[in-house]
Amino acid sequence: MTGKALRLGTRRSKLAMTQSGQVADAVSQVTGRPVELVPITTYGDTSREHLAQIGGTGVFVAALREALVRGEVDFAVHSLKDLPTAPHDELVLAAVPVREDPRDVLIARDALKLTDLPDGARIGTGSARRMAQLNAYAAAHGRDVTTVPIRGNVDTRIGYVTSGELDAVVLAAAGLNRVGRSGEVTDFLSVDTVLPAPGQGALAVECSVRDTELIAALAELDDPFTRAAVTAERSLLAALEAGCTAPVGALADLLADGPIVKEMRLRGVVGTTDGTTLVQLSTTGPVPGTHEAAMALGRELATEMLAQGAAGLMGERAQ
Repeated sequence: MTGKALRLGTRRSKLAMTQSGQVADAVSQVTGRPVELVPITTYGDTSREHLAQIGGTGVFVAALREALVRGEVDFAVHSLKDLPTAPHDELVLAAVPVREDPRDVLIARDALKLTDLPDGARIGTGSARRMAQLNAYAAAHGRDVTTVPIRGNVDTRIGYVTSGELDAVVLAAAGLNRVGRSGEVTDFLSVDTVLPAPGQGALAVECSVRDTELIAALAELDDPFTRAAVTAERSLLAALEAGCTAPVGALADLLADGPIVKEMRLRGVVGTTDGTTLVQLSTTGPVPGTHEAAMALGRELATEMLAQGAAGLMGERAQ
């Protein structure tokens, strides 16, 4: 596969450009072709409204997908958690590379950890999922915190802490790792306290269903364990009929006996934003060997969560 440069569509943020650059290098290695980044502005980047108001599903990916369909770029890189769960007729998820750390992290004043935050602490996050779990954690431990909705890039969010406007903000570990700012983290939040968003820490590499040569090349970047895990997580989200701004957390991880991977555990949580009600369940099964098996794992857990009342806890339902 040689010839002219491949065009990679990416959002314009520093994080998006960094992670797309990393994928570009890998694609260049497997194809032997140069890769040029094509920055594209998405509605989610320009809107100043909170994600829950603009209906977060797809707001960061629609413009990239339109450019792909029109043939203006050859492939695109998304944060997988931003990708709608419904398949796209003209595009294929060609690769899900090895996942970064899926956890959420705290960046707090005075190097405080979550357990150190004083009563009345103001914690910034743009995520209803994080708000629900942080508020539930505080209530369970007799603590009093206030979750404050925020938007903006990494610099903007951390700036709320350095300026003293907020006591702490919650961000994704993966993004900070990719832009080389993990040294500013004051606490890595256990997934037992805050389950991440479905697909968090993973990237999605999409291209046209018609570009079979590129699909075959991109497949070399795919990590089968990461794909199985995020497929199960996204299947849970889809079966709950929730958009990506709904307060849903999910994480599939591999359970190993020494070097041998035995099973996959899928955990899910849905909660009201104030944290007063959570439905949190898990299921464990064989490591899915097929796409359908991974989908089935997610649907199975979603069915149990719906039976426990999960549907009534989600604000935004997928359209």
